[in-house]
Amino acid sequence: MLPVAERSVDAVIEEVRALVDRYRSRCLWFLRDDYYPRTRTEVLRVLGYVERYGDRDAFGRAASIRQWLSPISSDISAGS
Repeated sequence: MLPVAERSVDAVIEEVRALVDRYRSRCLWFLRDDYYPRTRTEVLRVLGYVERYGDRDAFGRAASIRQWLSPISSDISAGS
């Protein structure tokens, strides 16, 4: 894994999609089969579902992605 500062928005999006794919049947079974979060709010909601309904590994992956979102959102808002 890359350090937080070296992750791009695209890399985070890919990680979210991979997380959804990996835990869709176990943690996200109630979402549509073709669903992927598109907004920051949706991503945070999905991360919460994975943290709540997943195992320890799922919780750790979701927490890591949540941590990546903080610096990225700060960078974007600071530049606007």
